[in-house]
Amino acid sequence: MLKPAPLFTDGTVLCRGKEIRVFGEADDGAAVTVTLTDSRGTVLAETNCVCRGGRFTAYLRPQEARTGCRLLFMAGNETAAAENVAVGEVFLAGGQSNMELPLCNADEGQELIAVHNDPQLRFFNIPRMAYECDGARKAMGEARWTSVSPGTGGENSAAAYFFARKMRERLPGVPVGIIGCYWGGTSVTCWMEEKVLRTVAEGIRYLDEYAEKTAGVDMETYLREEETFQDGMNRWNSVVEQYRRENPDAGWQEIEAACGAAPWFPPAGPGSPYRPGGLAETMLAKAAPAVLTGILYYQGEDDADRTDHYDTLMMTLIRYWRELFRDPELPFLFVQLPMWIGFDAADNRRWAMLRKAQAAARDAMRNTGMICLLDEGEYGNIHPTNKRPVGERLAELAGALLYGGGKVSPRALGKYTEGNVLTVRLSAPVITKDGGEAELLEIAEEDGNYVPAMAEIRGTELLLRAEGIARPVRARYAWTDWSDKVNLSGVNGLPLEPFDL
Repeated sequence: MLKPAPLFTDGTVLCRGKEIRVFGEADDGAAVTVTLTDSRGTVLAETNCVCRGGRFTAYLRPQEARTGCRLLFMAGNETAAAENVAVGEVFLAGGQSNMELPLCNADEGQELIAVHNDPQLRFFNIPRMAYECDGARKAMGEARWTSVSPGTGGENSAAAYFFARKMRERLPGVPVGIIGCYWGGTSVTCWMEEKVLRTVAEGIRYLDEYAEKTAGVDMETYLREEETFQDGMNRWNSVVEQYRRENPDAGWQEIEAACGAAPWFPPAGPGSPYRPGGLAETMLAKAAPAVLTGILYYQGEDDADRTDHYDTLMMTLIRYWRELFRDPELPFLFVQLPMWIGFDAADNRRWAMLRKAQAAARDAMRNTGMICLLDEGEYGNIHPTNKRPVGERLAELAGALLYGGGKVSPRALGKYTEGNVLTVRLSAPVITKDGGEAELLEIAEEDGNYVPAMAEIRGTELLLRAEGIARPVRARYAWTDWSDKVNLSGVNGLPLEPFDL
């Protein structure tokens, strides 16, 4: 029963420059030989291992970027092979709906799908599996790598696509593989095992709240409720799809007014994809312990109103994913939430607080990076379809972290007060993109009562003052869920990160 994991079938991309791990299933005790050959049949690496508990993991020496390789697996009289194997950069793209949003629904998506052809840009999408069942196992067994070619790839993550496309431009001789592992509407806690969540108080709180919410709900009840919910969603989606065909320029507010609000929320229960700890086991684990170049992560929307300790949860997730993929230095690149607020909703600054928590996690964890999207939000639309800036800024961040150069947003480094002026020190010079006065800056004295601040920009310093403020000791920028007045950016065109000092 020799069966390499679906990640290691035709078209697979193996990570360059690191020890290669390949894994799969075989009879317990079977001796498994794995051989990697180049396009001429020359052996590049070969290794042996013994299958334990029905699963084998084999280790091959590091390789340079190349294409046209072959992986051969042998166990006794059984053989399996993966053709068209590439060695290059491999990134796992995870998170919730803004990572999941497919290329076919993104700006430029349909045009790019029709013409883009790049055999060395490849995707492997982990099937959405909320719970283990025969259908989920069948879907995973049939999952395969696909390369970008005209008319294909519309289901791939748009953000990850624009990232990978930019990476191929940066590294034209290096294949790029993306492993997609995401699910819209999920909490950060969905992507950590229960035993990991129980190591932090906030993880325990999520688990306890879910247990209380689902008390007495068995799998049979859950599946019945889920079917009813899905029928309602399907009917609503059909109405929306028809309306969009008839009104292609309609905005989301107009669509909801005509079609009604989505019949959300889904039922809770033991098979829900939204349960803490679930998808870490049913989806993420299917990719481990593959060797990765890095992680791309876009998540946080679901947790903005649920926790004051997102930084703790995110740092726990980063440590867990690094342990899962056996790389304590694995680069972790993530997206800071953009501006957003629901139509006619009160601004409670929960998204501002979550942005601050995301920055705190970046600052506390080595080998992490964060892109700022403060200028890319949409009023009332939590799913902006312009995903090119997301992917390309992630690629620039990868350049800065991994390849010796890339554009990143300026950010605040500290502050000091002299008289009635509070000076904020920045990592790079800033300008106002519209040539006007700097917006969204506030200062306060010890009482914490913030007022709008006037700013004098001196290169890498912002000198802030306000009438009636004799000795400012606090400063913040863009401390709001939503504003369309973001105008501070670096000279490289990227927005200044929000801050609260």
